[in-house]
Amino acid sequence: MTMQANKITNLLLKAYLVAVFVFIFTPIITSMIFSFNSDRFASIPLGSFTLHWYEIAYNDPDVWDAARTSMTVAVLVSVLSTFIGFCTAYTDFRYSFRFKSGYLALALLPPTIPLIIMALAMLAWFSKIGASGQLWSIVIAHTVLCSPFAMAVIRLRLQQMDRDLEAAAWNLGASEWATMRYVVVPFAKPAIISALCLTMAVSFDEFVVAWFVSGLNKTIPVIILEILQGNVDPQINAIGTFVFITSMTLVIIAQLVFTLRSPRKTYI
Repeated sequence: MTMQANKITNLLLKAYLVAVFVFIFTPIITSMIFSFNSDRFASIPLGSFTLHWYEIAYNDPDVWDAARTSMTVAVLVSVLSTFIGFCTAYTDFRYSFRFKSGYLALALLPPTIPLIIMALAMLAWFSKIGASGQLWSIVIAHTVLCSPFAMAVIRLRLQQMDRDLEAAAWNLGASEWATMRYVVVPFAKPAIISALCLTMAVSFDEFVVAWFVSGLNKTIPVIILEILQGNVDPQINAIGTFVFITSMTLVIIAQLVFTLRSPRKTYI
C-alpha cells in the first residue's frame, strides 16, 4: 500500500512539474512560432514561413545599439557582481563576527525589494548626483540587483570546501594571497563561472530598473517596449526570441558548469 502511495505521489509530482513548465513556456514558444509567421497579426491558422521580421530587426540600427548596450552592461555587471559576490561569500565562509546574520540579510536584500521601488530609488539617487541616464548608471543599478545571486551561488560552493585546506596551505608556507589564488579560487571556479553566466543573464533580461535609469542608453528590453507602444510589430517576437535564447543559453551553461564540476566524495 505504501509503495502504491509513493508511486501515485511521484506521478502527481511529475504531472505538476510538467504543468508548471507548460504554463511558463507555452507563451514563450508561441511567441517564437509567430516570429516566423508571415502574417502581421498573430492568428490561427498561421501564414507562410518567413524570416522577414528577423530581417527588419537585423537592419534596425536602434536594435543594434540596444543590443550593444545590453551586452556591454551585462558583461560589466557580471564581472562586478561576481567579484562582490565572491568577497561577500568568502567573508561569510571564513570569518565569524558579531551581527553576521544581519550582514547576510543585507547582502541578500536587493532581490526581495520590489523592482519598481528599487528603480525609483536609483533614479532619485542618480538624479541627485547628476548621473541619471548614463551607461554606468545601469551598470551600478544592475550590479546592486545581481550581486546577491552571485553571492548565493558562490556561497553554496564554498560551504562544500574543507576549512582545513587553507590552514594546510598556510602551514606549508603559502601566504594568504597565494592560498586564495591556488586553493580557494580554483575550488570556487565552477561557481564563479556559473555566477558570471547567471548575473549576465539577469542583467540582460532586466527591464524595470533599466527603463528608469537608462536615459538614451536603451537596452534590449527597453527598445522592445518602445517598439510595442502604439502599434503591433511582429519584430518584437523576433527580438524576444533572441533575448530568450541568449538568456537560456547563459542559464544552462551556469547550471551545467556548477553541477558537472561539483565536488564528488571519494572513499579510501
